[in-house]
Amino acid sequence: MKKFELLAASAIAMLAVTPAYAKNAPTPANAPVQAEAPAQEADDTEDSDIVVTASKREATLLDTPIAVSVVSGSTIQEAQIRDLIDLQSVVPSLRVSQLQSSANTNFIIRGFGNGANNAGIEPSVGVFIDGVYRSRSAAQIADLPNLKRVEVLRGPQSTLFGKNASAGIISIVTSEPSFTTRGSAEVTYGNYNAFIAKGDISGPITDTLAYSVAGNYNRRDGYVFDAGLQTDSSTRNRYGFRAQLLFQPSADLKFRLIADYDRISENCCAIANIVAGPTTPIINSLAAGGRAIDAARPFSYVTFSNFPSSNDITNYGFSLQGDYSLGNLDLTSISAYRKVRSFTNQDSDFTSADLIGNNSQALLIDTFTQELRLTSNFDGPLNFILGGFYFNEKINQNNAITYGQSFRPYGDALIRAGTGGALNAALLEGTFGALEGAPTRYLNTFFRRGDGLNERYRLTDESFSVFATVDYKITDRVTLTGGINYTDDRKRFATNVASNDVFSNINFNDPRYAPFRNQLILGGLLAQGVPLAQAQAGALANQNNPAANPLNGLRGLQFLPPGQNVPNAVEPGRTGDTNLSYTGRLSWKATDNLSLYVTYASGFKASSINLSRDSRPTVADLARLQTAGLAVVNLTSGSRFAGPEQSEVYEGGIKGKFGKAAFNIAVFKQNIKGFQGNIFTGTGFILNNAGQQSTFGIEFDGSITPVKNLSFNADVTYLDPIFDSFVNGSAFNATFGVVPANLTGRRPAGIPEFAFSVGSSYTHEVNDNFKLTLRGDYQYNTPVLISEGSTLTREVQSLNMSLTGQFSNGIEISAWGRNMTNAQYLTTIFPSVAQAGSLSGYPSQPVTYGGTVRIKF
Repeated sequence: MKKFELLAASAIAMLAVTPAYAKNAPTPANAPVQAEAPAQEADDTEDSDIVVTASKREATLLDTPIAVSVVSGSTIQEAQIRDLIDLQSVVPSLRVSQLQSSANTNFIIRGFGNGANNAGIEPSVGVFIDGVYRSRSAAQIADLPNLKRVEVLRGPQSTLFGKNASAGIISIVTSEPSFTTRGSAEVTYGNYNAFIAKGDISGPITDTLAYSVAGNYNRRDGYVFDAGLQTDSSTRNRYGFRAQLLFQPSADLKFRLIADYDRISENCCAIANIVAGPTTPIINSLAAGGRAIDAARPFSYVTFSNFPSSNDITNYGFSLQGDYSLGNLDLTSISAYRKVRSFTNQDSDFTSADLIGNNSQALLIDTFTQELRLTSNFDGPLNFILGGFYFNEKINQNNAITYGQSFRPYGDALIRAGTGGALNAALLEGTFGALEGAPTRYLNTFFRRGDGLNERYRLTDESFSVFATVDYKITDRVTLTGGINYTDDRKRFATNVASNDVFSNINFNDPRYAPFRNQLILGGLLAQGVPLAQAQAGALANQNNPAANPLNGLRGLQFLPPGQNVPNAVEPGRTGDTNLSYTGRLSWKATDNLSLYVTYASGFKASSINLSRDSRPTVADLARLQTAGLAVVNLTSGSRFAGPEQSEVYEGGIKGKFGKAAFNIAVFKQNIKGFQGNIFTGTGFILNNAGQQSTFGIEFDGSITPVKNLSFNADVTYLDPIFDSFVNGSAFNATFGVVPANLTGRRPAGIPEFAFSVGSSYTHEVNDNFKLTLRGDYQYNTPVLISEGSTLTREVQSLNMSLTGQFSNGIEISAWGRNMTNAQYLTTIFPSVAQAGSLSGYPSQPVTYGGTVRIKF
């Protein structure tokens, strides 16, 4: 806590935040922002340089030796980019995927990224909104009014942002309150009965105090039809409020207070059945109408369930920013406190048979961050940034998964099928009870409705970092940059997992069951034609051999066993990581129109904790627990946490701007040692570390305005990734189970070789009072395997278009469409829950279109 007290005391004493994003530079009216450049307020000047603030200093794009793609607020508005998922259509090095709930979104930059689905994992790609770190992905840019730009910084970022990020940064910047009264309002209506309303107003309260207030509402019927419930799913229903105060008593002092509240309550997110395995006939027999699965039609947008999914998410907080100028030094402070309250529940067998009766999660996240930063602006050759960052987060997560009414007959049918009709649930209940001396002990208890697993997880994460960057101008055109970041991260976690699933608590190796095992082995040997005496001897010799246990084939139905809770006598339930990251860069402005740079940078992400029902001791810890007699029944090995990620990149870049054309090229070799893999097994997650994953890549983006009012842009990313070492990886087997696999030497799944987007914008001035702007962008990703060990591929092709009419009085009318080619692909696949041999996944969204009316004043 001493580190926190030091930072907080400094923040209170200085009450300062940098105005890094306060200044605006002109940019061509209606011109698309060049990739790697933030958009500024537009005016009628066509050849102005765009000011970039990604380096925490104001500089032109040409003078910013960092790989950063930026999408302007006007582009986001015209292209109807409604959330971070849509952003990838204009940033090809970024991939975003929606997972099982409204709050789970995964971000990947240059093929690196994880963190969604498992609350114990910090994302490799950090998300910042107005300088405030968002530790989890429940933030949608659609809910942010007056969006100025979204910056995507590629590669490890450690010496410019207080929160170290191993793969990259997404920085979202909104407008601050204005001392001139202004505002806007818009209404959108689209297919699937979509309705969006947004409004904001800003203006002065006094000569030194300004305000802004904004609200938004966003709803839509589902684009998936749930035939089991006869209703829509994958709906959208969210709203939010945001208020700001800007206090500027002098030119040297400024404070910005932001408070926001967002609420989501929707039925999301529907999955598709991709492969209907051998359990499908049994499941269909248990459903009303004899059909519980829409077999092998992933893009029918029809699904089956017996209760709707719930996503009730509240996300709110506040931040205080201030800036105090001390002549040649600017002092920055950003203090923020945030809360996320999430309750989700899902029919996670994804069938209309009542197999899983409940799979709920109540997640509470409380986060406090404090950043202090001192920035110099000397006239001489030497300038620096010196900062400190404190992070404190508490996570409380309660999960429950229980059986539905149909799971007992389902489990009984699987037992019969797996033993050729020799065994069934009732027979096992009576046999096990009798052998234990209590014949009725297990009567009607196997797979009982309401039984299952109750889980409680607690995680506390406290970290601090100190970072610095120094720029030294060797000559007027050559600059040497050095940076350093020291991070100290401490986590403590505890689990309380209790299973009342009777079948999963049965020890098939119980010595009391030896006579039963003997009879099963004997019957099997006799069926194979083994002579009686030899069969009797073989049965006797193996009746207590765990490897030869004839009941082992039923272990797949023991998928909710009790957990070994942490901390315990063997596992302390804590991690501690320290790291020193570096940046070195040499930049050369060769001419007034051309600059070059070379960079070496390293990054870091601390250990992540496995907050899922697959949280299990390592092989070594399991042996120690068993030796000490502490291991619970049916305990297997797994992972409690994954160790830290350490990344580095070697990069060279060229940036050019020649009149009405500009381009940026980056060539890099980037790797992450200890990359944290997070594989969904159907009921939980396997969290482990790859030895090393590396990627060679080339990125190009360019824009040209051949004539007034007509512009073109193109972005291309080439990636050649490989697992240099991943001995303890995981992959699908032939029946879609997740099994251990040595992935060394393989290309990681999900990373396309080529990704590109092209776009164009044309404005026609009809008269002095009205003009039309036509905009289009097309995204393409080459085919790639979706998951390790699978043969299914994903190929992305998407066309987005908009036509906007602008009146001189501030009224705008737009017609727009996204995914106009109706591209269909699977974003993620996973083993179907409790359905061996079946495969499920998330299909891409279908065509969406609509119209928007907007007024600005």
